[in-house]
Amino acid sequence: MWKKIIKFFFLFFLFLIIIFLYFKNKGDDKKIEMIEKKDEIESFSSNIIKNVKYTSSDTKGNQYTIRALKGEIDYNDPNTIFLSDVSALIELTNSNNIEITSNYGKYNSSDLDTIFSKNVIVNYLDNKITGEYLDFSIKRGTMIISKNVIYTNTENILYADIIEINIENKDTKISMYNKNEKVNIKSKKYNGNN
Repeated sequence: MWKKIIKFFFLFFLFLIIIFLYFKNKGDDKKIEMIEKKDEIESFSSNIIKNVKYTSSDTKGNQYTIRALKGEIDYNDPNTIFLSDVSALIELTNSNNIEITSNYGKYNSSDLDTIFSKNVIVNYLDNKITGEYLDFSIKRGTMIISKNVIYTNTENILYADIIEINIENKDTKISMYNKNEKVNIKSKKYNGNN
């Protein structure tokens, strides 16, 4: 009699284990199916653009062109595009061109403002400005370069925290975050005897 009861419990537990494994595998199949569907949805709703180029101009005829190897549209604000490997050209009607490069950028297609960041380089004639952050605005007509700013030309090297340039008339304001600190200027022609 005990043998029959033990066989019954053994078969009963074996049956429960088989049912458990069956439903567990069925659940895993649904998970795999859901993951595959999610991958399909993501592949069709991609917001990444390769080889980006935007061109705009203002009422004075100045033209602004920005290029990037990759752009990603912000889902929360479709006017905002995050850029990688950025280069920009500002062609001014009454002055020479300004070239800008950086690792990253944030372009607003509604107001045409652009923020450049990380390894920012600005070239204008014989002037070169490097920094970590540049806020460029067509509306304001300014470029504000900040964080580890180094300005070089044929005669001087200048170290500052902030340089603000009016792109129309080239008026330039150079300052430090701390008002007690001074802008550091070194002459390239200084040879120790002057």
